[in-house]
Amino acid sequence: MAEDKNEWLDHHSEREDAIRYLVENTDLSPLQAKELVQEHGADRAKLLEIAKTMKAEG
Repeated sequence: MAEDKNEWLDHHSEREDAIRYLVENTDLSPLQAKELVQEHGADRAKLLEIAKTMKAEG
C-alpha cells in the first residue's frame, strides 16, 4: 500500500483545506500553516496576510 504523503490532513475539514491552501500558496511549512490556522481560524484572506509577514522554516 502506498504511503499517503498528506496523511496529516483530514480531507473533509475546512481548517485542513486552509492548511493545504497555505502550504501550496506560501513558503510556509505544513507545521507553520497548521499553527497559523489553529491560532487565527480558516479565513484564507486573513491567513495569507499573516503568512506574508512570516518566514519559512529553514
